[in-house]
Amino acid sequence: MKHRKMGRSAAGFRIGIVVAKFNQQVTNKLLNACVDMLTAHGVCKENMNVVRVPGAFEIPLVARAMAQSGRFDAVICLGAVIRGDTPHFEYISAEVSRGIGQAALDTDVPMIFGVLTTETVAQAVERADRKKFNRGGEAAKSAIEMVTVMRQVNRMRQNSDAGSSATLRPASRRPAN
Repeated sequence: MKHRKMGRSAAGFRIGIVVAKFNQQVTNKLLNACVDMLTAHGVCKENMNVVRVPGAFEIPLVARAMAQSGRFDAVICLGAVIRGDTPHFEYISAEVSRGIGQAALDTDVPMIFGVLTTETVAQAVERADRKKFNRGGEAAKSAIEMVTVMRQVNRMRQNSDAGSSATLRPASRRPAN
């Protein structure tokens, strides 16, 4: 079994970032920490594209469109859904989670889930604080790791396809029964 060590440099990576405007006092902190972490790992600001959407519910559609553009190695999704007095929290949280996951499966582009789902505003602020949980920075690290992983997987896939095409040719010449 081969284990590959992940590199720290993200120079040349192209990252899309979708960030919700709703709960902006939280999402701005997530975005700032995310951009700082990407920059610290070598991603040029010119290779980052930030798109703001009204709320978390709109994140999956824009993330999927960004991934389909072919311009990004990964898309980071940032938002904050905070429980209120209605079941709205459950609906939005579930749909955002499902939509981001589906977008990744549809496009083969890593989608990083940086959407906070918290019980209170205080919890969301704490998770966006660089000195505490720093979820924006963690999302950036996940994106870097996933780009690296997907590049390795794609190389293995290409090597496998190249080897299997030669192997499959004789099999295609078998007479039909």
